[in-house]
This record gives sequence, C-alpha cells and structure tokens, in this order.
Amino acid sequence: MPAARPWRRAATGATAVLLALAAACGGAATPPAAPGSSAAAPAAPADPARTASAGPTGGEGPAPSGAATEGLTPVPVTVPAGMGDDPFNAPRQALVPPGWSIAVWARVPGARMEAFAPDGALLVSRPGAGQVVRLVAGPNGPTSTPLVDGLTQPHGLTFVGNTLYIAESNAVRSYPYQGGSLGTPTTIVDDLPDARSPDLRGAYAHALKSVAVGPDGSVYVSVGSTANVSPQDRDSTPQRASILRIPPGGGAAEPYARGVRNGTGLAVAPDGAVWTAVNNRDNIPFPYDRPYGDDDGSARGRVIPDYVDDHPPEELARLYPGRDVGWPFCNPDPDVNPGVAGSAIDPSDVPFVADAETNPDGRALDCRSLTPIEQTMGAHSAPLGLAFGTLPAPYGQGAIVGVHGSWNRQTPRAPEVSFYSWRGGALDGQRTLVGGFQGPDGSRWGRPVAAVQGPDGAVYITDDGADAVYRLAPPGR
Repeated sequence: MPAARPWRRAATGATAVLLALAAACGGAATPPAAPGSSAAAPAAPADPARTASAGPTGGEGPAPSGAATEGLTPVPVTVPAGMGDDPFNAPRQALVPPGWSIAVWARVPGARMEAFAPDGALLVSRPGAGQVVRLVAGPNGPTSTPLVDGLTQPHGLTFVGNTLYIAESNAVRSYPYQGGSLGTPTTIVDDLPDARSPDLRGAYAHALKSVAVGPDGSVYVSVGSTANVSPQDRDSTPQRASILRIPPGGGAAEPYARGVRNGTGLAVAPDGAVWTAVNNRDNIPFPYDRPYGDDDGSARGRVIPDYVDDHPPEELARLYPGRDVGWPFCNPDPDVNPGVAGSAIDPSDVPFVADAETNPDGRALDCRSLTPIEQTMGAHSAPLGLAFGTLPAPYGQGAIVGVHGSWNRQTPRAPEVSFYSWRGGALDGQRTLVGGFQGPDGSRWGRPVAAVQGPDGAVYITDDGADAVYRLAPPGR
C-alpha cells in the first residue's frame, strides 16, 4: 500500500495542515528564485475559501455549484434591453462577492480571449469567425466593430504599449494599434502546427494558441498536444505540447517548457515570471499496483471512473527555461494517501506519478526528477484564460482564471471564474470569484473563458457558451 507523503500538506475538510518537510528528490530541476520574493506578503483575506481540491467528490450526489463558493452571494444577472436572447430569455443568477454586481455587458458570439487596448476598448477574439472585435463603452451600451477579419482561428491577445499581439492557430503576429485601427502586421513566428499541417492530416485537438510577452520582450506561445495522449508531440518540430519562446527582436522559436499538454492559460506574473494554466489528460489509468476501493487484486492500468473524476488535476505552473511538466509520461497526483479511494487532496506542491499507459516502467521519464506543480484545481475543470490583476479586499493581487467546466466527468465540474492570491512569488489556493453557472442537475447556462480587469476596476468575463461578455463590478464601480 502506498504510504502517505509526510512532506505534503494534508487537507482535512477546508483546512490544510502543514506537516514535516523532507528532502526534495535528487535530480529535480530547480526553478530560479522569484524576484521580490522577500517582499512583505499582503494581509490574509478576511474570509479565506476552501480550495476546490480539499477532497474528492466522487460520482454521486448533486453537481457542485462551484469550487469554493462559501461567502458568495446569489444576485440576478442584469440584462440590458436588446441583450435578452437565449440564455438570458429567462432570469439568471450568479454567485458573486457580497456587494458586487454582474451584468451582461455585450453579446459576442463565440467570445474567447480578451485584452484591453491603450484607448480603453476591449478586444475579444472569435476563433470560429476568424475575427477580433473591438468593443467601446457608450451611454447606451458598448458598440462592437470588427477590428480585423480573415484570420486563422485567432485566439490569444496581448498588448505591449501600442502593439497588439494576436495568436492564430498557425502564427503569431504583432500589429501597431492606433486610433482604433491596426497597421501592417509583423510575423513573429509562422508555420505553427494546426489542423492544416500536412503531417497531422487534420487531426489536431488543441489548435487554439495563446500568447504572452515577457518584460524583456520575449514572446511566448502555447502549442497544445495533438491528442489526449500523443507522445510523438515531444519530438515534433516545432515541439507540440510545449510553450515556445521567441527571443526579443525575433529569431527561431525554441521550447521554453515542455510536457505542457494544453497550456491555454498563459500570462506574465507581477514578478515577470511566465505562468500557464494547463488542461490535463482524460481517462487516466490507475497508476498504483494495489486495489482501489473495495476491489480485489491490483487495479493498476485500469480506467476507473471514480478515480478519473479527480485525477489528474489541472495545473497552474510557473515556467522557467527547460521546465518539464511531464505530460504524457508523468501526471500530478494530489492525493495525500496516493492510490487510496477517498483520500484527502492537497492542491499545492503536487508531485508526479508515472503514467501506467505511457510510462509503466518509468523509463520514458523519471517522474521523481520533475519539480512539483505549484498549484492545481480539480480534474477536468478546463482552465482557459489566465490573467493577473489587483481586486478590492479581501482579494488583493492575484491570478484570475476562466474555468470552462468539465465535459467528461460523472459529476460535472462547474464552470466559474477562480481567483488565486499572489503572495511572495507564489499562488495561494483556489477561490471562486464568480459561480452559479451550473445547476444541481449539472445543466449550465454559461461557460466562462477568460476574465481580465478593466481600467475602471471591474472584471470583464467572456463566455462562449452564452455568447456574452459580463461586467463584474466591485461595490461603487
């Protein structure tokens, strides 16, 4: 029977208790120290929520309304005149912090990633339409106009000064932005893999890409895996299941981090480090040579729905040159008692276990050599957008994550917008910022994609399930 890891923080209900620390595994890659890590951490929130991974949910019972909704308040979603098409042809409620409000701000079919322009306009990508739209606030609601058309599945957006970077499925280009219009583009990297790549023959499950630009001008682009489990991606050119880096001023794209199955969330943290939010594999086989639950005999290699429901967790990982996040040979395992049904789950500093399907003997990759994952969220949560911002108390500075919700879990994982407090170069545990998109029966009226803070202090949330952009406003804004 696998023993509990004494150096993990064991979660009991909503509380994590710090246990003794043991030495790290030999050969583990060591990330650089976070700049400014000695700075004083902000005050702890007055109402800390439990993490989403405080314990397994199993496959029975009503679907949860969100990861950590304690302390949130149900409020009606305000729907302005002319925006009441489905799903807002019926009253909708969301869970938000006390005193906050949420309203449908715009209707944008297929809204995905977003970025605020220097002039205050909100840009939203529409991959299915090959378009980026520009939304400008007005007394009668925002006006929407196409900013650029004819792109190939545009997805990730980011600004550096007056330069807009757009990640298409096959390229990243930069555009000068002035007067609400784009100038002549510059290609940063081309020939990225997508469904049109000859060697993939149309079989590419994760073609959409995201982009971030580091403080030194390096451009980072997420390149998802071909499939759920496709080890050949680690040896492809350019490397798939990776985060590529293009040096300042241009040059060849090189892998910055590998083993990143689908790092759709990509953002630069306050200390300048690049972080990614990762969608992990489906249908993981049980990795331990022991029974699971009440079964007799070894369950190793079996796909057990109750185990799959909570394994492997989705990752929030701090990246650095040469980091390996393990996929598809190693999976993060958050169990305090590995392989034991009903084990408490610790979502932070999560170590890896060998994949029983792709790495049964551990020869493909030594999982003990990998740096534990900094933070996780429940398996199959599907984090998409990742951004950093500073919200009013009790939140402060932190990461805002759009969580799309599960599609393949016995008890559906609810869509939501999550918040992770930033403290001394690290992220604390998951808290729900906005929930209520899913009912007890698992039905949904919305699926958030991305959430970014606007110049007015409100949080703007894209939703490709409801074809909407919401404005989440703190009190007085």
